[in-house]
Parts: sequence; structure tokens; C-alpha cells
Amino acid sequence: MAFTFQINNDLKFNHDEVLLRKSEENRPDIKIETITPTRMVDVVEDETKLNGISVVTSEKDVMSLKDYGLMRDDKLILDFGDHRVGTFQMDIDQTGSPMDAPLYMRLKFAEMPAELAAESADYDGWLSRSWIQEELIHIDELPVTLKLPRRYSFRYVEIKVIDTSPKWQAVFSNPVVMTETTADYSRLQPLELEDVELQKIYNVGVKTLADCMQDVFEDGPKRDRRLWLGDLRLQALANYATFDQTDLVKRCLYLFAGMTTEEGKISANVFVKPQNVPDDTFLFEYSLFFISTLYDLHQAHPDIELVKELYPIAKKQMDITLGMFDENGKLVPDEDYPVFVDWSNEFNKDTAGQAEVIYVLKQFIALAEQTGDMDIASYQNQLYKISNYAKDQLFDSEKRLFVTTGGEYNIASQVWMVLAHVMSDEENKAIMQSMIEKLFPVKNIATPYMYHHIVEALFEAGLKEEAVRLMKDYWGKMIALGADTYWEAFDPDHPDYSPYGSPIVNSYCHAWSCTPVYLIKKYLVDAQQ
Repeated sequence: MAFTFQINNDLKFNHDEVLLRKSEENRPDIKIETITPTRMVDVVEDETKLNGISVVTSEKDVMSLKDYGLMRDDKLILDFGDHRVGTFQMDIDQTGSPMDAPLYMRLKFAEMPAELAAESADYDGWLSRSWIQEELIHIDELPVTLKLPRRYSFRYVEIKVIDTSPKWQAVFSNPVVMTETTADYSRLQPLELEDVELQKIYNVGVKTLADCMQDVFEDGPKRDRRLWLGDLRLQALANYATFDQTDLVKRCLYLFAGMTTEEGKISANVFVKPQNVPDDTFLFEYSLFFISTLYDLHQAHPDIELVKELYPIAKKQMDITLGMFDENGKLVPDEDYPVFVDWSNEFNKDTAGQAEVIYVLKQFIALAEQTGDMDIASYQNQLYKISNYAKDQLFDSEKRLFVTTGGEYNIASQVWMVLAHVMSDEENKAIMQSMIEKLFPVKNIATPYMYHHIVEALFEAGLKEEAVRLMKDYWGKMIALGADTYWEAFDPDHPDYSPYGSPIVNSYCHAWSCTPVYLIKKYLVDAQQ
């Protein structure tokens, strides 16, 4: 992974209280459910699972949990049956002689068994170790009901006694997690697919989306826990295909619209706790994707009043972006406003960025037509110029591929040009076929975010079989490795890959990976009806 923290402390932000108040009006209710563990497990080596680690059912019975007294270095692992997001509590007592020393214990929360095998003391990654889901606790008096104030994202809880006293043992009982989500399952109309593997892929995608639907569309309930615009665009599309809760989408749009820089630029992400705060990070297409998210919402649930209300903010993003093109229609990237496309900086992103602007500009013009914007002709002219530059200067007709600065041919360039429909449908199909021939198999791409766009481009080009195959090879492999929800990062060629150097801080439930629910419904279900 290549990522650079942006620090822009001198920025000043607008706070539109009218829009921010509307974000509060669209805040959905958090739904809470009490879940108990289904079993106790032991960690075992298993080369078929992620990092070679799995779990098996323990000889200990979870129904008899209170019968087990734990002393120094004793531990047990609770399995809550599926991925959970919420707060944890349990009762703790002691047995034996009187309590002549405090209880010193550790709780470790894990989304995947691989995390149980990792030791926090060994972590030496660039991401803050404060994200590690581990608590060291002293308790002076027992019995007590331990209620942890933090929210965790996990399936497994390891309870380890670091020390008590030789005279007594700690006893644990009634462990529960109070799960939290704003996903309303009563609105979900699950798909029933004949393909068993696709059904599993769909079901895990629904669970991933639901666990990321919190006070906002979080990008990951374990780590980051904030609203990113690139993630929002994909989550919203997945949402329309499943729970179809427009209030949460509107809330997120109002949050971004209500906190722009003085020049009108939208942050890549915002925080909402303890108060609404825009981050000082900016990504080229993430700001643009405010337009896409508004457009997609209007397509799913037409609301011309909302479009007119937020159109000025959308227009500002487009105007800022179009100012980055030269007189010939070529994108001139700005290092202070980086084109993201994917985590990796090991490939040239100029052509993909050019295509992303064409993709969004078409959506923007459709919104402009809805609002009656008198400037629409200038945007249409810009689209013509930028698209022609892509066709005339960036497309290699001999190779049937788009090229980047320096003569590089990469997957991202082809994918985004096809998604933007710069060429005809026939040409798009030929481009993707040429990409498969010359640039497949996919290498050095480790995010479901980029894989989503590859699969969607295959579908858009009419290569249904190839799209389904890649979806199964990627998301299906996560399931085979033990996924309950989809991960932030995954490289099929290197399953143990961590962008942070350890699975203990990996996010194994991440928003931008939930999109198979959208892809399956749009291209495999709705397309056949």
C-alpha cells in the first residue's frame, strides 16, 4: 500500500447550519439486539484459512461457562456465531479463597481467527496501534458486571487472565454483545439465486453492508469508523439494491454539503463524533463522487427538490475539477489533490482520472438539465473536448487499449474509460477483451474497491461470464478463507497481505467491499427481468 497522510491545518471550513440540521433530521435509529455466544473455540493451524489459522469447537461447553475457574495465563475464546458490531458486557465473580489481589485480565476482540494468533506487542506497522481491539483491565472487587464503553467489531472474544492469586480463580458468565446497526432488515427482500456460490457471495455482501450502516455509512466499523465519499457512493448503490434506506444516504450527502472549504471543495471524509468535523484530506475523484451519489439517489428515488438544493455544491466540485484541464482537454494532475483510483501508487493514474471526470461529467450534465442551469452548454462543450482528447490522444487503436503518460497500459485506465462509455459499446467490448488478453490475470491490486470497478466494467462491456468468474475468484475466495464479511484489502495471490504489516489492525468488514449485492442484482437479476 502507498498512502500519504495529508495535513492541512490552515484550512477554514464553512458550516452551513441549515444543511447540517437536515443531516440530523435524516439520522436513522440505531437498532440494538442482544446476542449471546454460540460456542467456545480453540485456535488451530489450518493452511486452507486466512494466515493459516482457524478455530475448532472447544471441549469446554459455553453453556457451562460459569463452571470454569481461570487462574494465571488461563484463557478461553467465545464465538458469537457471526460478525457482530456493538458493545460487550459480562458478569465476573471469583471462587476459592477470599480475593487477596486484584484480577488482571485481557480481552481481545477479533473479526477473524488470524487476529487471535497475532500479538499486539509484535505490531510495528505505520497505522496507529490504538486501533488494536484489546483491553487490559484491573478489577479490585468481585462480583461485578463488566460493561465496556467502546464499540467493537468482532466475532470472537478471547478472555485471558493475566494474574489473580494462587488462592482463587476468576469465573465468567453471561457474556453478551448488544449489536448496533441502522440497517432495517424488515425492508430487505433477499434474492434467491440458483447459483449456490453467488448466493453465498450475495449474503455475505448484505451482512457487510448492514454492519457498516451505523450513524452514517461507515467505511469500517472496526477501524476508521468514519464517512468516506468514495465508500459512500458504492454503499449507496448497494443500499438501493437491498435495504433501500434513502434517509441514511441523504444524511451523508447533507454532511458533506454542509462542511466545505472556503473555496467550496468537499473533504474526502468527515467525522460525526463527538461533533461534525470535516477531515483535512482531499482526493480528486472523491469530491467528484458527491455528484455521482446525488445522481444515483435521484435515479433510484427521484427528488428534484433535493437535487436543486444540493446542485450548487455539486457544481462547485465540477468547476474546481474542470479547472485542472489544459486547453486541449488533458487532465493536469495536482499532487495536493491526488487522483486516488486505488491504494497503489505503482501505476500511472492520469488516464483513469480523465475517464473518471468524463463519467461524472455526464451525470452532472443530467442533473444540470433537471435544474435548468443556464450554463449547461459550456459543460457539454467541456465534455466534448475532454472526451475527444481521450479518443484522439489516449486510445491506441492498434492495441485496442488506452495508454497513459509515459506509454503505460494498465487495467485502471481501461476500466474507467469503459465505465465512462467514452467509446461505443462494440469498442468497449473489444477494449475489455484486449485488456483480458494483455493485462490479465489481475496483479498487484489488493482492494475490493478496484475489483468492483473491474467487474462492473466487464458487465458494462457485455462480458457477463468473465465478470461472474472474477467475482467468484475474488469475493468467493474470501469466503473460502473464512470471511463472514468482506475485507478492506485482499490480494488473492498473497492472501496473508496486510497493508499495515499485521492482521491485527486489518479491517475485515469494510464498506467498499459490499458491492456484489449491487452487481448481482443489477446485472444478473434485473437484467433478466
